[in-house]
Formats: sequence, C-alpha cells, structure tokens
Amino acid sequence: MGPDPADPSQAEATMEQCACVERELDKVLQKFLTYGQHCEQSLEELLHYVGQLRAELASAALQGTPLSATLSLVMSQCCRKIKDTVQKLASDHKDIHSSVSRVGKAIDRNFDSEICGVVSDAVWDAREQQQQILQMAIVEHLYQQGMLSVAEELCQESTLNVDLDFKQPFLELNRILEALHEQDLGPALEWAVSHRQRLLELNSSLEFKLHRLHFIRLLAGGPEKQLEALSYARHFQPFAQLHQREIQVMMGSLVYLRLGLEKSPYCHLLDNSHWAEICETFTRDACSLLGLSVESPLSVSFASGCVALPVLMNIKAVIEQRQCTGVWSHKDELPVRPGPGNCGQEALGRTGSGTHLLCCPSQIEIELGMKCWYHSVFACPILRQQTSDSNPPIKLICGHVISRDALNKLINGGK
Repeated sequence: MGPDPADPSQAEATMEQCACVERELDKVLQKFLTYGQHCEQSLEELLHYVGQLRAELASAALQGTPLSATLSLVMSQCCRKIKDTVQKLASDHKDIHSSVSRVGKAIDRNFDSEICGVVSDAVWDAREQQQQILQMAIVEHLYQQGMLSVAEELCQESTLNVDLDFKQPFLELNRILEALHEQDLGPALEWAVSHRQRLLELNSSLEFKLHRLHFIRLLAGGPEKQLEALSYARHFQPFAQLHQREIQVMMGSLVYLRLGLEKSPYCHLLDNSHWAEICETFTRDACSLLGLSVESPLSVSFASGCVALPVLMNIKAVIEQRQCTGVWSHKDELPVRPGPGNCGQEALGRTGSGTHLLCCPSQIEIELGMKCWYHSVFACPILRQQTSDSNPPIKLICGHVISRDALNKLINGGK
C-alpha cells in the first residue's frame, strides 16, 4: 500500500500513484474498446464478402455450369483475405497483452506488494476452517449484492453447504429490490404491510413512503387519475399524525393537476430521486428488521483493511529502520516492547505528523471514519479483550484506562 493517508502530502502522493495506475488502465480499456469495434467491423465485412461469394457459387451450381476462372480467382482472393484478417486481429490482440502487462508493472512500481509482514502466520494455522469462513463471507457478499447465480456456483465448486434459511432473506430482499428498480411498488408494499407492526417498533416510515410514491405515480397520470388518487389517499390515514406536513403537500398538489404538475410549485414530487431514496430506505429498514447488515461484512472489512494496512506497513518500516528485533512476534499482536512508561510498556504508534511512541497501550487505534462507527466498544489495551459488566474499564492514576482483570493481574504482579 502507499503512504499514510493522514498526512496531506503523503495522501497527495498516494493519489498520484493511483492516478498513474488508472492512466495505464484507461489505455488498456480504450484499446479493448477500439479492438472490439475493429474486430466486429472486420468480421462483418468478411461475412458479407463470403456470403456474396457463396451466393455466386450456388447460382453457378444450379445452372450446372463449370467453375469459371474468374470465380476460382475470387475464391483464392477470399481465402487470402480471411487469412490476412485473422492474422491482423491476432496481431492486434497480442499488442493488448503488452498493455495489460504494463498495468501490472505500474501497480508493482507504485504500490508495496510485500504485506505479508503485517499478517500473523497463525491466521492460516487451521487452513480448512479459515478457508471455509472466507468462502462463507464471499457467498454472503454475493447474495447481498444480488449475484445469486454466482453465489450458487461458488457453493457447488467449493462444496459449501448453505442452508435455505440463510439464503431466503437475501432472495426475498433482492426480488423486491429488482421490482423497485423497475418501478414496481407491489412486492415492497406487500412486504411492508405484512411486517407493519415490527416496522413501527423500529420507527420506520417505509410503508408511508411507499404509499406516497404510489400516490405520486397516480398524480403523474394527469387529470384522468385524479379520482383514483383521491381514493388512494385514504391509505395516508394511519400516518396522518407523524407525516401531516408531507400529506398536506401531496393533497395541495391536486389543485395544479389540470394545469400540469411538472410546471407547478409541486414539480419536485416528480423527481426520479424518490426511487433511489425508496430503495435505500427499504434496504436499510428490511436489513434492520431481519437482523442483517446493510453493507456486506466482507466489503466493510476490505475497506477498513485498506485504511489500516498503510499504517501497519509504516510501523513495520519504522521497526526495521530502528532495528528493533523481537518487537513484533506476529502472535496476534501489534508491536509492543518494555519501556520506561508509567505502566511498564511502550508501543509504537502513528499520527498524522509521524511515528512516535505511545505509553502503555499495546493496540494502535486507527481512524476509520464515521462510516465505520457502529457502536462504542472498549477493548483492554493490556489483555486485548472487550470489557463487560463483570469486567468493566478502570481508569488508573496515570490517566490510562484498562480492564479490571488487567488491573488485578498488575496488582498480583506486585506493580
């Protein structure tokens, strides 16, 4: 990976490295596009030429006349043209290979591929079990992205046994989302009504938004749909208290129905962004109701790793430069060594201004951004365990916070 993204100058260097690789990739994609168009055009011309020759040969055969010298010459030219065209396409295809290899060289030149030094070897001790966990994470990601056929193929090839109960929520969600992308509200409304009570417990406004969108579709139909829209407005009655203002806006738009809603102060109701919003709302509320994560755990882990890995790579580089042997044993830990700190330990840390030593904590906090803030969890920096009601966090005189179990071990050790 590249430099520390916390440093603006290093972040700029990282972006330049990404841009360098992207430029090479754009060249390859452009060559693929040009080659595809040229290949299609050449083959179409060749097929047309061969078709004409075939028609002439068929006509000569029906008339029972022997093959003329002219047709023989044309056949020879046709065979030569086919051979030349195929050779030209093969030669152009070989040129693309060199462009693809240049992308790989650009990646090797701009990014550090030696990341094994920051990964514990013990991660792959139970290889079969770890492989199965990884396969399961990939399958769940594919199901969540709607790539059902790919997930099924992976299950068959990896002999991974996935229960129907596990797949069913993803199948149902994807079926409804596909209908919403086609602007079909029926499946989503049916699902929302059947889960109304549980959605209310989550303070979800999904059902109201679906009814509102259907009402807007009726408004878009013009004056002919006015009576049907008024009749459908009865569905807003259960939501009158919570969504009074929005209901008033929709009912007020009926005044401009004959003049054309798209030229009225209510033209925003016809914005296509409402469909993207309803897809997001449905995904969020449905996943919350079914106990699923909105984003794929695999994609979240991958994104977090992309942020954390450069920091760990920089720490590893500092350790090697200072020749601190034995600091990092790779046994499920981050670099720690004894020092003169108040609690008897120091750890290498990382900030935007550079690398420095942090007293006591043996885990390094890496800022992942608000997007990855799901809930607050305190992990003891000594024992690397999450605290609980029976093992709460304790603040020391020096200002550091550790778990009660860690404090008891320090006391037992005579510190």
